[in-house]
Amino acid sequence: MRHDHLITSKQLSRADIEAILDRAAEIDADRAAVADRHAGSLLGLLFFEPSTRTKMSFETAMKRLGGDVVDMGSVESSSVKKGETLADTVRVIEGYADALVLRHPKQGAAKMASEYVDVPLLNAGDGAGHHPTQTMLDLYTIRENAGLDDLTIGIMGDLKYGRTVHSLAHALTNFDTRQHFISPESLQLPREVIYDLHQAQDAQVREHETLEDILPSLDVLYVTRIQQERFPDKDEYQKVAGEYQIDKRILEAARDDLTIMHPLPRVDEIAPEIDETEHAAYFEQAHNGVPVRMALLDLLLSKNGGGADE
Repeated sequence: MRHDHLITSKQLSRADIEAILDRAAEIDADRAAVADRHAGSLLGLLFFEPSTRTKMSFETAMKRLGGDVVDMGSVESSSVKKGETLADTVRVIEGYADALVLRHPKQGAAKMASEYVDVPLLNAGDGAGHHPTQTMLDLYTIRENAGLDDLTIGIMGDLKYGRTVHSLAHALTNFDTRQHFISPESLQLPREVIYDLHQAQDAQVREHETLEDILPSLDVLYVTRIQQERFPDKDEYQKVAGEYQIDKRILEAARDDLTIMHPLPRVDEIAPEIDETEHAAYFEQAHNGVPVRMALLDLLLSKNGGGADE
């Protein structure tokens, strides 16, 4: 990788992405080969929002590389509760760790924090902004199931507040893909994101309010939940909650090889009956977080002298 920090998928070229995915595939095929690669290295976890998959997979990834983690813990038990600024927090914790992972409710927080530290910083989600490490495991899962070129993908659900969607959409413009965005009008992609996508060379982007018309053409359907915590207006949430649900009846019109993905957690947007079908890839997707984050940590720590054998 050519970068010291991973803040947004927009900073990554196709070559960068392929290098990460190729390294993840190598690690996935032989994890024992990297079991001690970063022995003695420490990863600092700063999660200002709840997390299960992202936090645990980063911790697992670091430990499977032979390193360990130091965890800030909950906001309530940290000096943040006393009024400490994010800038001061990251400057303190960089003294304890060789790399940092930050999740924060404010969009732009990761970029700001990266300007105050000299160790690599990875954005684990900044409000409704970006979630680039999720994007890398999404792309890895898509590549394993459908390939990344000549791909037709539908992205459905909360496209306004869904940071996983924003990051994935930008990254897919590096490949030969046709992107269909399906959402209620109130949850469409932000116009600035649509503008950026249309600026990409040969970008093929379409917006829809229903799934039925395009479902038969899709190779991948990426579903997201309606995120109540992102809605400033709870009445707006109630209006759209429960829309755009997937069940076996709806999938009768889908291709037999359709891959269904979801960044999780889900609420009721994918019926449990889908879990045992060949379409379901969302648990595989979650598991892919470990080798992909191992690859990211390995690449960043190796570049910055974090204990790897050169």
